Amino acid sequence: MASTVLITGASQGIGKATALQFARNGYSVIMAARNVDRLNAAAEEVKAIGQSVTAIPTDTRNPEQVQKLIDQSIAQYGTIDVLVNNAGVYSSGPADSFSLEDWHTVIDTNLWGYIHTIQALLPHMLAQGRGMIVNVASVGGKVPIPYLVPYSTSKFAVTGLTQSLQSELSPKGITVCGIYPSLIKSDLMERAIFRGKDEEDAIARRKQLEQVLSVPVVEKPEDVAKAIWTAVKHRKTDVMVGSANMSLLSSRLFPGFLQWAMRRTFKNSDKDY
Repeated sequence: MASTVLITGASQGIGKATALQFARNGYSVIMAARNVDRLNAAAEEVKAIGQSVTAIPTDTRNPEQVQKLIDQSIAQYGTIDVLVNNAGVYSSGPADSFSLEDWHTVIDTNLWGYIHTIQALLPHMLAQGRGMIVNVASVGGKVPIPYLVPYSTSKFAVTGLTQSLQSELSPKGITVCGIYPSLIKSDLMERAIFRGKDEEDAIARRKQLEQVLSVPVVEKPEDVAKAIWTAVKHRKTDVMVGSANMSLLSSRLFPGFLQWAMRRTFKNSDKDY
């Protein structure tokens, strides 16, 4: 019987690439995302590989929907061997420009969405005495990044969640892994939150990110998907993806310079005091 993976945020970007990666390696795939049409289209691509696939529309911010996702998946497949938490939203702007609603959107998606799936699935994994939880975080969860404060806050929290769970669950047969990419050439612009000192500043931040993502050397969703597959295959607990390694090394060797350089890069219309 094929192993089973459940992937959130699976309708596009990293999630979709991960679903295809696991299907090519013989896994049955459960795909969850909010956009029904896009989710079903992505599921058809996975289905064409020849593996069993199930698409379940889910907003991971809603614990009731997440519980239904887990219950339906276990009822259909009998087990979930791997959970890939991936659904997320990006935000950019001065810390004082974000509303509380912005903060809740980022934290509820990037952190609580992960907590909801883990809380719903963990009893099942503990009962079967095995399993793997993969949390897609960000280099922004290892390196403090100015002007990405809500986003970086959520990703540092995911890092803490991942590491503390790994410490507790590893003796119980469950591996918990953090995946740490840098910016990825994906569809993050679609849901991203941009704020600024004024509308012109917010627009400039959007254009700045668009320019960065247009650079050919920026990693692609497939790069992250391969990192996730390798982590699951070899039961890794901490994986830096591509250029994120350089960011982490720079932060350790030249922390002051790196922070200065990032402030200069991302401040845009914000003032120095």
